[in-house]
Amino acid sequence: MDYDTVGAAEFGAGLRGIGLNLLVRDVPRQIAFLEAVFGMKAHQPTKDFAIITYYDQVFQVHSDCTYHSNPVLALLPESPPRGAGIEIRLYNSDPDAACALAPAAGGTILQRPMDKPHGLREAYVLCENGYAWVVSRPLERKAG
Repeated sequence: MDYDTVGAAEFGAGLRGIGLNLLVRDVPRQIAFLEAVFGMKAHQPTKDFAIITYYDQVFQVHSDCTYHSNPVLALLPESPPRGAGIEIRLYNSDPDAACALAPAAGGTILQRPMDKPHGLREAYVLCENGYAWVVSRPLERKAG
């Protein structure tokens, strides 16, 4: 699917598995954060919507105003964090690089990069909309 040209009906009909749609206050600012910190790509970005790709994964970003008649809108907190209770895990990103870039892009480091016993080096970065992005990569195995 060509995310830069696909129409809404074809895009929607082609979605499979589990989908992620982030509701945000400012779509262009969220796009700038995702691209600057994690190297993601926005497709068909507008002030209210974008298709976002991260490697072979795809998700959506919508502005709050696009949910004016959706029951989820009433559940959004008036003050952050919005995404409390969910971690968005990025398994193909460098946590050290992300933490170096996040503050300038409006992110907050919740946990600096650490080597974890489950085989990953990971860090927690909070975006301005309150979503916790867990950036990780596999630990390097020691020879021998």
